[in-house]
Amino acid sequence: MKVGLSLGANLGNRLEQLQAAKSFLVGLSTGGWHQASPLYETVPVDCPPNSPAFLNAVIEIEYARPPRDLLEKIKIYEDAQGRDRNLPKNAARKIDIDMLYCGDLKITEPDLVVPHPRMLERRFVLMPLSKIRPDLELPAGIGEVRFVQQEW
Repeated sequence: MKVGLSLGANLGNRLEQLQAAKSFLVGLSTGGWHQASPLYETVPVDCPPNSPAFLNAVIEIEYARPPRDLLEKIKIYEDAQGRDRNLPKNAARKIDIDMLYCGDLKITEPDLVVPHPRMLERRFVLMPLSKIRPDLELPAGIGEVRFVQQEW
């Protein structure tokens, strides 16, 4: 099934963090198939004051195992990259990977909800997602984004 994933980083070398996360996710993809959006620099949304700007992107991979399996692998990866799950919600981080959709599955569990419940409220997700899913209509007035670069 095709799985959409949102990637964000606002600490350290943000580009390197996203490139490494992309490589990790492509490595999990069936046959290495993927498509990736351009990168966008975004103002932090619902983050502590003076949080650094994010780089954001969306990647879609083909994944043959259950979404729960992918979620566990993502958590292990984020933790290995220094993600501190004891910090307040939306604290600055080296990498954040969110599952946006898993094919047409609908899952509602305490730690896994797909489609992502706030996906349509986040322009920093919708802009990159629209580049790999151009049939998606982007609502106006949700956050501010700036194109950074096509290749990453």
